[in-house]
Amino acid sequence: MQESAVSPRNGAELDLKSLAAEVVARAVKAGATDAEAVVSEGDEFSVSVRLGEVETLQESGSRGLGLRVFVGQRSASASTSDLTPDGIAHLVSGAMALAQVTEEDSFAGLPDAADFGRLEGDLHLYFDDVYSLPGAERIALARRAEAAALDFDPRITNSQGGHFDAATGRKVLANSRGFLGEYQSSYCGISAAPLAMDASGAMQRDFWASSARRLADLESPESIGQEAARRALRRLGARRVPTQNVPIVFAPEIARSLIGHLFEAASGDSIWRSASFLAGQLGESVAAPSITIIDDHTMILPNGVGGFGTSPFDGEGLPTRRTLVVENGVLKTYLLNTYTARKLQMRSTGNASRGLAGSPGIGAGNLYLLPGTQSPEEILAEIPSGFYVTSLMGQGVNMVTGDYSRGASGLWIENGELTYAVEEVTVAGNLREMLRNIAAIGDDLEFRGSITSPTLRVDGMTVAGA
Repeated sequence: MQESAVSPRNGAELDLKSLAAEVVARAVKAGATDAEAVVSEGDEFSVSVRLGEVETLQESGSRGLGLRVFVGQRSASASTSDLTPDGIAHLVSGAMALAQVTEEDSFAGLPDAADFGRLEGDLHLYFDDVYSLPGAERIALARRAEAAALDFDPRITNSQGGHFDAATGRKVLANSRGFLGEYQSSYCGISAAPLAMDASGAMQRDFWASSARRLADLESPESIGQEAARRALRRLGARRVPTQNVPIVFAPEIARSLIGHLFEAASGDSIWRSASFLAGQLGESVAAPSITIIDDHTMILPNGVGGFGTSPFDGEGLPTRRTLVVENGVLKTYLLNTYTARKLQMRSTGNASRGLAGSPGIGAGNLYLLPGTQSPEEILAEIPSGFYVTSLMGQGVNMVTGDYSRGASGLWIENGELTYAVEEVTVAGNLREMLRNIAAIGDDLEFRGSITSPTLRVDGMTVAGA
């Protein structure tokens, strides 16, 4: 299957900053007391190879425009991909018509003009090299990742594919209070998903990937394929275990979900709605004293490249920042955009996230837990019997109560060593207690995405199995 579209890289040039400013001016002329426009353009390439043959190849480009208008305390938003004069006229008139019929909200509105701004200097978010390879070489990267997995061991008998992706994007934000900003970003990634079969014919699948803002920082396709194969092989012979209370060790790629849950619980939307177990906990101890969590939208990684969550301004035009969310177990702040800050009589933390349509939400930057001093092996060595979680399934997390119950698979820990594979079990607890019962933190923090954690040991949880 193949899909293609004209990429904006090859299409007619369009001054997106002038377009955004013009749309804001037209909305004000049409009667808006305030207006905000966001314009985005980007192009994407994706190839999936299975058993050496190209299965899907997609190359596309897109442009879109979103408009949010305010008429007094009423607001509405609309979006379009039609950037012709008629399309823009329709967008403005449609948004204004919607604003006339919405309810008033005294907390709605743009930030104060004095709050706008952006980080200065190059944050190293965009690199042309993600599109530097000819199409045949991009396909070859996907093939090499899959081939490395298939060649790793005779028990790797099939594959769900090798993949290569690349994308670039540009975002422009303008409003009627004088803000006009833009930035570009880039992304590329390689992954492999092999299947392993044991002597009885039982099959297991696993996955591994590398992502980067520039092509030169990607791990080799061979290392990605081999690691994916190793992970699939260690799942062979998986069994259930009896229900019991044991220490649980979350691998870094799984531990990051716990940090994400805390961010969700600390977000202003959850707090003002009283839909979070962290409501009313500001300044209180909510986690083990060893826990410090940071949300940094300004991060430049050691290789000199901006993090996956780095940006010069947030979704409302406020300069981004480094925010200490939890320090030594104490909740230091909620994560806020302008609307939720007004609801809570606080100030925005620069966490507004913005798509083309709708009002701004709340998003993380580079969210991570500070690493500890123990290696993963040292953490395992202290556990006579426990469960090392490498995969989670389901959405069994209640943010109001903190109740946590998710399907899991991984490896059983015996006498400080990883032994046999485990599947079809559930790990259960309560996030309130889980955060307090983090008994060990690994030294293996790697920024493989925008939300990151080292290895974590959590005591007091239940493994529910046979």
